[in-house]
Amino acid sequence: MKDYIEERAVDIATYIIEHNATVRQAAKEFGISKSTVHKDVTDRLLRINPGLARATRKILDTNKQERHIRGGMATREKYLHRHMQEG
Repeated sequence: MKDYIEERAVDIATYIIEHNATVRQAAKEFGISKSTVHKDVTDRLLRINPGLARATRKILDTNKQERHIRGGMATREKYLHRHMQEG
């Protein structure tokens, strides 16, 4: 594996941990696709730094469990905002 890919995987994992970020947020921050972020932190990182991979995985699992809540809140805000404009 190329050095820059290994470095990117570690950088992404560190970002996710420090910011409690989602895959989508990390992808936007690093200018890469969500699938690349996911591959970096689940597959590549496991071979580079298993401890960091486990810590990152915990955050991603938590984010996945909370995803439906964030989605519902976003929908609620969208409709509240639309209602305020109409009224």
